[in-house]
Amino acid sequence: MTKTTNKGKAHEDLHTCLFACFLSQVESKKTLVDLLYGKRAIRTKWVYKNKKYKRCIVARNKARLVAQDYNQEEGTDYDEVFAPVARIESIRLFLAYASFMNFVVYQMVVKSAFLYGKIEEEVYVCQPLGFEDPEFPDRVYKVEKALYGLHQAPKAWYETLSTYLLENGFQRGTIDKTLFIKKVKGDILLVQIYVDDIIFGSTKKELCTEFEKLMHKKFQMSSMGELTFFLGLQVMQKEDGIFISQDKYVNEILKKFSFSTVRIASTPMETSKPLLKDAEAEDVDVGLW
Repeated sequence: MTKTTNKGKAHEDLHTCLFACFLSQVESKKTLVDLLYGKRAIRTKWVYKNKKYKRCIVARNKARLVAQDYNQEEGTDYDEVFAPVARIESIRLFLAYASFMNFVVYQMVVKSAFLYGKIEEEVYVCQPLGFEDPEFPDRVYKVEKALYGLHQAPKAWYETLSTYLLENGFQRGTIDKTLFIKKVKGDILLVQIYVDDIIFGSTKKELCTEFEKLMHKKFQMSSMGELTFFLGLQVMQKEDGIFISQDKYVNEILKKFSFSTVRIASTPMETSKPLLKDAEAEDVDVGLW
């Protein structure tokens, strides 16, 4: 009897979690309508993920409703999908300039970033599994804002964020479209975007504080404090400069190819050994590198 009760309670908690996720991410974003003739609805599914701390301790269980984008048709469900993202060279230049100007770089993360983007196309999605309307089970949701899994979601998010920054006094970089600059008298504020990760810094600390408040007005944000890790780069900010390394990134590659326990050598191969082509060996899969 006890086991049955516990199972029922766990089952109830699971549906409560899913329903809360459904209300926050679906009902406020779409409208339940009849599917028009000649239109088709994109299927949806639930994606579960355990968010863990560095020591592999589960921090929280996450449930997200996503659209199955392989059901989308180009020209019907979406057109342009390209969204610029920061390159690693841009991040290095950003940190080099911050070190030269002697200001601290901070980091922020947007929560559920893709859900803020507005899409222009007429898109319909099926009702989520387990949450079909009992009165209208055959109806579908007309998407008003982007949903994770849609091809156009990254582009819609970038346009929403960039428009908001431009409306608040920022200028977009001429070459790098993910760099935004704001000048206030003799001071400068730099903002670099990589999808939902944002790094920023200024020659005046108050401008960074104002930027954080500006972002919190429009989006749900998580302030990460001073930048320590970004796009595979470990960042250490000191008084005498900013130091970057890729130790963690290299260790992950070594672990992936089972090289983490091999004997270390000063050179990757013997300097005196001649190289000969092995005609019988299989070709190397360059995609792995």
